[in-house]
Amino acid sequence: MDYGYHAWMLVAASLVILMTAPGLALFYGGMSRSKSVLNMMMMSFGTIGIAGIVYVLWGWSMSFGTEDIAMIINNPFETFGLAGVSGQDYIFVGFQLTFAVITAALISGAVADRLKFSSWMLFVPLWLTLSYFPIAHMVWGGGFLGSAANGISGLLFDGDPLPIDYAGGTVVHINAGVAGLVLALMLGKRLGFGKEPIKPHNLTLTMLGAGLLWFGWYGFNVGSIVFGGESAEADAAQFLSETSLVWLNTTVATCAAILGWLLVEKVRDGKATSLGAASGVVAGLVAITPACGALSPVGSIVLGVLAGVFCSLAVGLKYRFGYDDALDVVGVHLVGGLVGTIGVGFLATSTGLLYGGGAAQLVVQVLVALGAMLWSAVATFVVASVVKLLIGLRVEEDVEVEGMDFAEHGESAYDLTGTGSRRGGAALAPSTGVLEGTTKDSTDTKEGVNA
Repeated sequence: MDYGYHAWMLVAASLVILMTAPGLALFYGGMSRSKSVLNMMMMSFGTIGIAGIVYVLWGWSMSFGTEDIAMIINNPFETFGLAGVSGQDYIFVGFQLTFAVITAALISGAVADRLKFSSWMLFVPLWLTLSYFPIAHMVWGGGFLGSAANGISGLLFDGDPLPIDYAGGTVVHINAGVAGLVLALMLGKRLGFGKEPIKPHNLTLTMLGAGLLWFGWYGFNVGSIVFGGESAEADAAQFLSETSLVWLNTTVATCAAILGWLLVEKVRDGKATSLGAASGVVAGLVAITPACGALSPVGSIVLGVLAGVFCSLAVGLKYRFGYDDALDVVGVHLVGGLVGTIGVGFLATSTGLLYGGGAAQLVVQVLVALGAMLWSAVATFVVASVVKLLIGLRVEEDVEVEGMDFAEHGESAYDLTGTGSRRGGAALAPSTGVLEGTTKDSTDTKEGVNA
């Protein structure tokens, strides 16, 4: 059992890394404009580089351990640099590391086309330290939003029922969604937002990215099993039954969310789109993440439909309220995370309101979601304010007009002239002053929806 379980966890952790690169990089990159696609993808790759190091140094220690501080964080120096962590436990560190990576990377979709790359690389470690690690500890590490005796559930219901967040509805998606909203508000709108359409430049990449996210999500959800048996036989039985249920629930919720999203598009706009299908995939995966171990397959279908419908409707809120969430991190991850986290209170087969469990689970889920939102909002504002003070947040206007790829990285995603993709290999066209290898076409003029 130990060998088989550890082998599976190695695979699961690798699948979650696949979700960020290339999955999320392709998904976000395709939805970006052609002049900024490399910058968008670089934000995912840069996040992997930073988050991996930070997690080993102090992230694991802050999230999990035995030296709790005020039910908010664990002592960051208890296992600093993984001191005292045994070799056989490295896989658990590695698995949790991948969650920190993708949570931070998700935020980048909200700030496309206007955040300095250097500012992003400073924002990531600070945000992980002040927002992700504390929320991970509070929810999963025995803190105030989790199993602590004096936590939300303990104070209200003597710890029965405990909050349910199987694989990261609060820690990952609500956390990232709120952070994306705060950053988008602090950065301000892109040039032309709400006045001229800005559309995805390559939906083929977006659909490929959505497929890779779906594939990697089986590691994300199925790998999050926590054993509660008292013997190897009990653990083996739990592993077989729970992982099978989680895999099936993840699949059918995603299928249902695709249909829910496309139905809204067809009724509202008259057409079901490829971007809508890709968006539905992510919405369903987000919503089932906290609930995948607590629902029946039928309940998962219901949750998936609701996620597809609500997230499809939510992506338009940015126009009504005037915040520029470029690739809809708020509409998909925050709203989808709330649908899943709160939906558990209704649909959990053991404690859900609709299954005769009373309102306690629902109350706990709502309060945990609100707690995560509040902490993430304050932490993100503090971190972004520090970064703004030190090096600034937003690129200059001429950089935004030219495109992030050349200005930030000296490269172009598409070399259409054969002169080379780096700035050193490109030349100014003699009559236009436009860099060869770049084009101005209709693909840069319609609004992109989703993240």
